[in-house]
Amino acid sequence: MVEFRRRNDPSITRERVRKLRFERIVATVLKNLPPHIVDMMDNVSVVTADEPTAAQRARDHDAETLFGLYEGTPLTQRSGYSFALPDQITIFRKPLEAAFTDEDELAEEIRITVLHELAHHLGFEEDRIDELGLG
Repeated sequence: MVEFRRRNDPSITRERVRKLRFERIVATVLKNLPPHIVDMMDNVSVVTADEPTAAQRARDHDAETLFGLYEGTPLTQRSGYSFALPDQITIFRKPLEAAFTDEDELAEEIRITVLHELAHHLGFEEDRIDELGLG
């Protein structure tokens, strides 16, 4: 059966379109990672969320501008790390959209945020991440 939806169908909201566009940008960033970076990623998932939870905000020193968050054990600190749940990188849509209204700037900042959090997964500290231009 073919279903027809009108353009003004309330089930197709602007918010849903923004979420899908955001997720597509994150997926594109991940798809375009160099193979040697992909090969280094181990037991980590990348997800999107609208906003940080209260617990995530409490863990971060700059929760007002929290665009992304790495939660896990960096590769450089893993020892006896087997049968563990995946680490998680979360990219937060609403803070990014609020800070970057231009589509191109938003896409670039999403790219930077994903790379920043991946750098934490790989074991980079904040000062080195800043030196790489991902701060």
